[in-house]
Amino acid sequence: MTLTIQKRLVDLLEPQAGAVVVSDVRIGLGYTAVLLQSGHAGVAWTAKSDSACCTHFKEAGTLTGRPAIELLRMLTNESSAMARTVGLATANALLASLPSPPASRDDVIATLGITPEDRVVMIGHFAPIIAQIRKIGCRFDIIELNSHHGDTLTPEQGREAMAHCTVAIVTGTSLINGTCDEVLAGLGQPRAVVLLGPSSPLCPDAFTGTPVTHVAGSRVHNAEALLRVVSEGGGTLLMKANLDFETVLVTG
Repeated sequence: MTLTIQKRLVDLLEPQAGAVVVSDVRIGLGYTAVLLQSGHAGVAWTAKSDSACCTHFKEAGTLTGRPAIELLRMLTNESSAMARTVGLATANALLASLPSPPASRDDVIATLGITPEDRVVMIGHFAPIIAQIRKIGCRFDIIELNSHHGDTLTPEQGREAMAHCTVAIVTGTSLINGTCDEVLAGLGQPRAVVLLGPSSPLCPDAFTGTPVTHVAGSRVHNAEALLRVVSEGGGTLLMKANLDFETVLVTG
């Protein structure tokens, strides 16, 4: 497993973590949230557990009160997707505590200027924007690990579409399931690549030199309410009242 972006993100944020301490961690059914003592919080999709027993994360009970840098480094754990979940949520909390890079709150799909001549590939199932893209009339393929979403391609079936697409929309959860490097390597020369979803870290420097052109993620603006929703099994639709969705451009 290659974790290039994850390692780069850790390297960028370690100097900022300093003496920062984690004050709360919630590993919910849909998302995980990490709260820092500063009051800043971050979220990440909760990896699906393959545990053979009722303990899903062996470090449970030890996370709160630890230095943020220890949880951040979990993002580069090659053997545990749950650890990468906690690491990415911590990275997003640390990013929320830093000055924001220039960002837009415009609808990222609308800003791409997709036309009927484009070939769009969506890697990960983003139900709210599927109809928006289909209305354009472009060639549109959805690649998904889980076939229960219906009319989708498997990663193997989607290789040709990835190699010839002009626009790619990639789920931020690829940083958690460990497929991000593979996905980016499988793209041809698209004019735009968007890393999309609440988990996506708003850190353009982590994606310099990759095909990614836009990172569309989230910042928590109401940590207390957000943690409650996460704890009670909520997902994006229930969290969004407590999030600001932003897009940053990747240059270089």
